[in-house]
Amino acid sequence: MDMFESLEAKIKGKKIKIVFPEATDSRILGAVVRLKAEDLVDPILVGNVAEVESAAKERGFNIEGISVIDPANYDDFDGMVASFIDRRKGKATEEQARKTLLDENYFGTMLVYMGLADGLVSGAVHSTGDTVRPALQIIKTKPGVSRTSGAFIMLRGRGQEKYLFADCAININPNAQELAEIAVESAKTAEMFDIEPNVAMLSFSTKGSASSPEQEKVAEATRIAQELAPEYKIDGELQFDAAFVEAVAKQKAPESEVAGKATVFVFPEIQSGNIGYKIAQRFGAFEAVGPILQGLNQPISDLSRGCVEEDVFKTAIITANQTLVK
Repeated sequence: MDMFESLEAKIKGKKIKIVFPEATDSRILGAVVRLKAEDLVDPILVGNVAEVESAAKERGFNIEGISVIDPANYDDFDGMVASFIDRRKGKATEEQARKTLLDENYFGTMLVYMGLADGLVSGAVHSTGDTVRPALQIIKTKPGVSRTSGAFIMLRGRGQEKYLFADCAININPNAQELAEIAVESAKTAEMFDIEPNVAMLSFSTKGSASSPEQEKVAEATRIAQELAPEYKIDGELQFDAAFVEAVAKQKAPESEVAGKATVFVFPEIQSGNIGYKIAQRFGAFEAVGPILQGLNQPISDLSRGCVEEDVFKTAIITANQTLVK
């Protein structure tokens, strides 16, 4: 059984409600029809009903039995407006709230917040900011987490090799505290995918072999992460070869529990994280699944605008599994 077969087995028949705000996109429609047919999630499409039905018919998709909700004709729109105003704590007037909630991403995120759905998948059409902004304003981060972060599961050989890379999508240059939080949340995400969380805090230096503000940040982040979550194996700062290759680890970090055995790789900033996962994807023939947004109170997932239907399908399965983790 590969990783996704295992994830599908955990959610099959549970009727987990996942919102899809980009309801007229063919990739979304194709994935949603598959998810419903295989009883993996209970999809909710957000958009004008006539437009969604027309788009589905034009592309040959049968969406009978799939919920379609139009923000402009939602029965409890007044209640949603009131809930949004309360959640924003004075940062939105009623007029602003009514306008904002006609946006599919904000409306869909409110469905999750109000408990009418369990998670949301967006980003096939919208930018990362358009997906993440409502999540941060409405869902917000978990206690003890100051920022959300984006992780990729890197798979090769039907999931026989699997690793987690973070943060590759959200935080441009996290400070030591934020980097430590990313490390802890990444360890939790890894466990969800049955990846033993051996967390390497990556740098161009191993255990002080170089000295600079950049290296010091990673060393400090390691110390904070170890204090935040002593139950996890987290070590750094480590160069990638020291983290991944056992022979190198014996030379550069012989006393480390993580060096040479790392499965979770925390990059010091987004440039190296984004470059790193794409090198693995293109040079190493790894499949990059994500980004998986970490640290939110409820699961919101961001697709790439270059995604295909299979990416939407798999991201929805991941999002549904995130609802099972408390």
